Amino acid sequence: MMMRAIEIARPGGPDMLRETQRPRPEPKEGEIVIDVAFAGVNRPDALQRAGAYAPPSDASDLPGLEVSGHVAAIGPGVTGWAMGDAVCALVPGGGYAEAVATPAAHCLPVPDGMGLKEAACLPETFFTVWSNVFMRGGLKGGERFLVHGGSSGIGTTAIQLARHFGARVFATAGSAEKCAACERLGAERAINYREADFVDVLREEGGADLILDMVGGDYIARNLKALADDGRLVQIAFLQGPKVELNLAPLMMRRLTLTGSTLRPQSIAAKSAIAAELRAQVWPLLDAGRIGPVMDSSYPLAEAAAAHARMESSEHIGKIVLQVG
Repeated sequence: MMMRAIEIARPGGPDMLRETQRPRPEPKEGEIVIDVAFAGVNRPDALQRAGAYAPPSDASDLPGLEVSGHVAAIGPGVTGWAMGDAVCALVPGGGYAEAVATPAAHCLPVPDGMGLKEAACLPETFFTVWSNVFMRGGLKGGERFLVHGGSSGIGTTAIQLARHFGARVFATAGSAEKCAACERLGAERAINYREADFVDVLREEGGADLILDMVGGDYIARNLKALADDGRLVQIAFLQGPKVELNLAPLMMRRLTLTGSTLRPQSIAAKSAIAAELRAQVWPLLDAGRIGPVMDSSYPLAEAAAAHARMESSEHIGKIVLQVG
């Protein structure tokens, strides 16, 4: 049986996304197939489209790393899910399609009272933030936390989670509107990077204990200056490039930690462990409505190119999704 999907015609701009027909996936051992209702749009999708982020060899070549929908097929060895269950899921690729297969352990229930559109915004950002800010970065209550790109999907999620778990939250953003959105979500101060230097702001506060950065480039050296002694910098992307010249002496003298990760290449087991922690620590907060995704816009699947153009304009606040089913 065939299905509608969005493929990358060749590396390039948003106009390289085109509608196509592909065979529906079948579940392998430990997998389920989801009839997709909505698919989240993320920066890695745009990087893949541009030819700068190749999918793993065993993943679909179709873009799309998170979806919501209903369980349509269950593979051997899967327990805990039934046909028709409403789920949201981290997928290895192929989310821009009417159906997608993914490890069952990477699926989570749609939170109570939440629609499928909002649920499609959860997996990629919550897996990324939880694993990097809390599991890798070790953020604790009372610490000073800085997130760059505070109005992005990652940023809006990080602000809410860090605030809920008792951190003092700071964020950077590029306009007064975006800064206001960050502060409404719980940032103590949002810094308009066009008007103020985040290094000066954080040093006045005693330095950041943890910084989550996706900018890279010259931000890396500035981040190190903005850290408190014993501070940690967690790098999750390089929008301004990964290659810089650094003086690493402060790492030793001030006992700093520079680390980072990317989610997609991690093992099924590693991502399953993140999902288990989310279900235990974060999903009750979503069920209770104490935190939630910030939505920017929704586009039909056929307008994936417009969704990518919206994301790459950097005018959005929160998440962009494609309506599939």
